[in-house]
Amino acid sequence: MRTIVLASTSPYRRQLMRRLHIKFDVAAPLYHEHLDHTVAPELLVKHQALHKAKSLEANYPNALIIGSDQVFVDAKGRVLGKPLTEDVAVQQLRDMQGRTHTFYTGLSVYDSDTGRHITDYETFMVSLRALSTEQIKKYVSIEQPLNCSGSFKIEGLGIALMEDMEGHDYTSLIGLPLVRLVGMLKEFGVDVL
Repeated sequence: MRTIVLASTSPYRRQLMRRLHIKFDVAAPLYHEHLDHTVAPELLVKHQALHKAKSLEANYPNALIIGSDQVFVDAKGRVLGKPLTEDVAVQQLRDMQGRTHTFYTGLSVYDSDTGRHITDYETFMVSLRALSTEQIKKYVSIEQPLNCSGSFKIEGLGIALMEDMEGHDYTSLIGLPLVRLVGMLKEFGVDVL
């Protein structure tokens, strides 16, 4: 089997990759993300996922490199990044509570030997409950979602913020759409089964 590389420092993406029971390496992408608010979110995440994968081409000259990127678009159509501070996380969640929002997750599998790639994106919609400021502060204090798009971790207590969720593949909400990834890998001759 060819070398497979996950171009990500996310422990959540690493956990998702382990579900596939295939051998893979993990490396931090050499591409610096840029949140460009003038680009449509589906194009932005596809671009960044591909460039994260391509950034490791020199280090892995004969590999399938997987890149992924995610942005969060609130009900008002604003692209929100990672909050980075508790105050920003609380404010984001206060603004979002009681509304429906969309995650865009880009995914790319890049063949560093041939330059061929498959790049796509998934969407997943989440509706947040009506929450008090105290509930939001408690959540942020417990989970510390400061490096998470949308200020919540669905794989943890963030599920308590949800009223409804809708999408094709819930793993895209965590940051790595496995249903689509399995299909992409198969197109490169890697069958996880």
